Amino acid sequence: MSDNNNPVAIIPEDTCWGYLASQEVGRLGVSSHDVPEIFPINYYVDGESVIFRSAEGSKLDQLSLNKNVVFEVDGWTDEGGWSVMVKGVAEAITDEDELARARKAPLLPWIPTVKTTFVRVTPTIGISGRHFVFGPEPKQA
Repeated sequence: MSDNNNPVAIIPEDTCWGYLASQEVGRLGVSSHDVPEIFPINYYVDGESVIFRSAEGSKLDQLSLNKNVVFEVDGWTDEGGWSVMVKGVAEAITDEDELARARKAPLLPWIPTVKTTFVRVTPTIGISGRHFVFGPEPKQA
């Protein structure tokens, strides 16, 4: 882990999944027509992938044009923080067995809309994380 002498440390890949599983809200970054967008989503870690629910609209429209995404989650305490990123592809879950499992995940909509599409983010480029120790602001010379 990091300390005051080395305030940034890499989180091992297998440990990143535990950090992801400790939270419920993250950000999905997408890009289509050379325009990036970020969507806050609630999610669930399913093995070595992330699933979320979505209604028809912006996110699904963007994903139909470009399935390459980045998913990012942060956490912090008074002493430090962490950030984990998953770079991969997002695809609607269509397999009936996978859908049945996804429907059991604790993924309740934030707003009263019908969100019938479950999407899985699978890392293709990888997962990475950093841990940070907060400290005093450096003194200026």
